[in-house]
Amino acid sequence: MTVHCGFVRGKKPGQGTGFDIKDDDLLEMEQCRELVVASAIFGYYDMIQHPRNISEFSKANACFYMFVDEETEAYVKNSSSMYNDNKVGLWRLVVVRNLPYEDPRRTGKIPKLLLHRLFPNVRFSVWIDAKLQLVADPYLLLERFLWRKNTTFAISRHYRRFDVFEEAEANKAAGKYDNASIDYQIEFYRNEGLTHYSPAKLPITSDVPEGCVIIREHIPITNLFTCLWFNEVDRFTPRDQISFSTVRDKIRAKVGWMPEMFLDCERRNFVVQAYHRELLEQMIASGRRAPSATDQPSRKLRPGSRKAPPAKKPAVKRKKEKKSSPRRRLPKPGAMAMGVM
Repeated sequence: MTVHCGFVRGKKPGQGTGFDIKDDDLLEMEQCRELVVASAIFGYYDMIQHPRNISEFSKANACFYMFVDEETEAYVKNSSSMYNDNKVGLWRLVVVRNLPYEDPRRTGKIPKLLLHRLFPNVRFSVWIDAKLQLVADPYLLLERFLWRKNTTFAISRHYRRFDVFEEAEANKAAGKYDNASIDYQIEFYRNEGLTHYSPAKLPITSDVPEGCVIIREHIPITNLFTCLWFNEVDRFTPRDQISFSTVRDKIRAKVGWMPEMFLDCERRNFVVQAYHRELLEQMIASGRRAPSATDQPSRKLRPGSRKAPPAKKPAVKRKKEKKSSPRRRLPKPGAMAMGVM
């Protein structure tokens, strides 16, 4: 069986495929053999987030690649003092030309879901959306989410939604994509057997991922999963949360494999979310400071709630006064004798 997996117009990924990469970059990418940490910025949509708490072992053995278009590269060159020989901090920048899609979000799904095509010799990968800052060592992520659970693919659940139909409505309400395209995709999946999520689907814990982080081993079954997932993104909308469960369920029905879905609160332990570039620039222009991950939210009263009680004044210690209460007197011996008689 032949499964198309992106880059179908060229000889190999990055050459004449509509996602073109220089030969020097392709050659260096082929030298990456153990672990790759990857991200992408297209359309100058995000600011580069620099990983923190990375061990010397990871710096020596893992590859850190950031895929960018020419617009983003030009901005980084002019604005970053850390730019040096196509590197910004730990990130090695790979400039992609001849982009296959006008929508930067859809273009970003190519490195996100097809890393095994771009890095043919890599064993493991960690994908991080560009809006996130990695704050934990990538080998710790492999140990925590793959090796400890004896699984090959890990992704976090959505923090709020479990049902694809609810996710589609939320995407429409937020204007993530045009409503007609989302409705068409959902109706297509419904006709293929998609149902609402319920406890009857256990051990499946959710139908909706928070797809900003993917941790996986590059083996045939995970490669097949992301190939088929990318084909859905290419065919329908780029909202990969909508197509995730359909691809997962079809593979699970055939071979019994499915990805591990961990809690979103666990994801927040190793990545910090930043703001998209436009929103961040608006906040800076208005004089507002972007809250950091360590900021604590202020406690405000909700509308209609009671007013908070005033702060208590410190108690003033006073000298203890001697009470003038009468002491109990014992009766005289004679009186006691008279009472007994």
